[in-house]
Amino acid sequence: MSWTDERIETLKRLWDAGKSASQIAAELGEGVTRNAVIGKAHRLGLKSRPSPVKSDAQASAKTGGTAAPAKKRTRKKKPADDRVTLLDLTERMCKWPYGHPGDADFHFCGKPSQPGLPYCAQHCQEAYQALQPRKDRRNRPPRII
Repeated sequence: MSWTDERIETLKRLWDAGKSASQIAAELGEGVTRNAVIGKAHRLGLKSRPSPVKSDAQASAKTGGTAAPAKKRTRKKKPADDRVTLLDLTERMCKWPYGHPGDADFHFCGKPSQPGLPYCAQHCQEAYQALQPRKDRRNRPPRII
């Protein structure tokens, strides 16, 4: 596929008419892809258009439109009872679960975690226990959890 003068004029006309890159590619045919249309439009310096993926408020805020700018996302605050939910967790918080995931009061520890580990110091002691030597384990009854 080569960009002839006729194809370039068609591209410019359809671009100015507001057709999508996919629609332009389909009309040009003969192996012209959506990405080829976007690349050629960029190289020709055609007027950029807002992304169809972004909301109208975000697009017009970026282009200087009159729509209100998109609200900045804020982190949800911890509930008053200091229970950490899945949405509150960060990579530096203890992920030790309390309760059953289906219960309304299910939550996580949330204390600062040990570097490189998912749990706080207290829960690391519980989660990572050293194995006792073999002869000592034989005489003990099995541990039931």
